[in-house]
Amino acid sequence: FVAPIMAKWTQAYNQQHPDVKIDYQAIGSGGGIHNLTDKTIQFAGSDAPLTDDQLKQAGAPVLHLPEVAGPVVMSYNLPQLNKKLILDGKLIADIFLGTITKWNDPQIAAVNPGANLPDLPILVAHRSEGSGTTYIFTGYLAQVSPEWKSKVGQNVSVSWPTGRGGKGTDGVAAIIKNTAGAIGYVEFAYAMNGHLPVATLINKDGKPVDPSIAGVVAASKAVVDNLPADFRIPIIDPAGPDAYPISGFTYLIIYKDLGYLKDKDKALATVQFIQ
Repeated sequence: FVAPIMAKWTQAYNQQHPDVKIDYQAIGSGGGIHNLTDKTIQFAGSDAPLTDDQLKQAGAPVLHLPEVAGPVVMSYNLPQLNKKLILDGKLIADIFLGTITKWNDPQIAAVNPGANLPDLPILVAHRSEGSGTTYIFTGYLAQVSPEWKSKVGQNVSVSWPTGRGGKGTDGVAAIIKNTAGAIGYVEFAYAMNGHLPVATLINKDGKPVDPSIAGVVAASKAVVDNLPADFRIPIIDPAGPDAYPISGFTYLIIYKDLGYLKDKDKALATVQFIQ
């Protein structure tokens, strides 16, 4: 989720501090959190905050620093479609549950009047590894679909009822790009970089919204009054006419005390980079 902007940040920092090498790898939140609690890295990036159990297992206080907020978008591959696809939460959940299997399903047609929906099987593309983006997306599905909540639930890794897994957001984007009839969830920057179309979503207020900075800001404002001291809060399906419904913070997760590094210069460089 955060890899595109992390690449810019590390490059900018390296130009100012050519003696410091920052190696950020987009391996998924699950791997990042595992490596952090193993203390083999200085910080992890994750769109899923640590659970209470994970915080206990960490063995020392851990900070969640919200570094960016962004939208998770529904990208699709329907070359014959004559207008932008519109989806609501129930449709997305039923597609990912495998109960809606064709693009010309009457339920999809009902919210896309005048659209040339093809008689084509739907291929669901999802992450194959533990992923904070999956955590945001499945949290949204659990919010809008009681069936998803009871059958699948929210987690960084779930038992997908249908579809094909791709490694990393790049892998999901590649499946969508290369498969007519595919649909999947990716962070907005990946859809833009891959020139993938993105669906308009019906939000909690019943308003059609496109993914945008303004939509994420509106969604964030809807939850900021309830922001806890540790910043662990979802931004999914909030109220507000302009709020984009599948948004999330992505966190830089780090031990409060970096003494375990046994290297003052490395600890200072880590703090300088975060600052």
